[in-house]
Amino acid sequence: MDEATARDEICRIGRSLFERGYVHATAGNISVRFNSSEGGGFLITPTDACLGFLEPARLALLDEDGVQQSGDRASKTIALHRRIYGASLTTAAPAHCIVHTHSTHCVGLTLDGAMCDAPQGRELLPALTPYFVMKVGRVPLIGYARPGATEAADEVENTIVRYHAAGTAIRAVMLERLGPTVWHDTPAAAMATLEELEETARLWTMRPAKPAPLDEAQIEELRERFGAIW
Repeated sequence: MDEATARDEICRIGRSLFERGYVHATAGNISVRFNSSEGGGFLITPTDACLGFLEPARLALLDEDGVQQSGDRASKTIALHRRIYGASLTTAAPAHCIVHTHSTHCVGLTLDGAMCDAPQGRELLPALTPYFVMKVGRVPLIGYARPGATEAADEVENTIVRYHAAGTAIRAVMLERLGPTVWHDTPAAAMATLEELEETARLWTMRPAKPAPLDEAQIEELRERFGAIW
């Protein structure tokens, strides 16, 4: 994806997320990583910017070392994003675009402690629906830290590495009390992952009696038929 296209796509996706209530006020951020063949570096939404009213020319452009080259001041989450780009590079789900929101139902689940236990640690949701398994995958919970904290970036990086070592790539993490951070190949694909995650959280929240997750045989069928990563 060239820089001009990336700028337009970030603004388009930001506006869509804002208009549909996935982000509010100045919450959330979006970034894109350019391959070396595209000049390298990163493009990210500015600090305290409203995703519904982004301007392509004002997005922050940074070089490979994270040094800003142009645009408004970069979001402080670029440090976390760079760690995700680096840690996911050799996994089955490398990040080329990252979207972070404060989506209501995802955040709400972390407030009431409704986490599920998994082999690698606490996760936000069980294998509730086939499309959650296919399109999102496991979503590890990252313990609370203030926005922009180095500790959170450390934990996210270590979590990606730990899941990869166990044979499971991830496309999302959930920052406790803050919101989901998801990644994919393009801004549109990352948004679709975010949408499926928030919808699954909404389904889980609205059920007074929690349904049993898909069993291992059903998950294995999704792996075989659709290449699901779980």
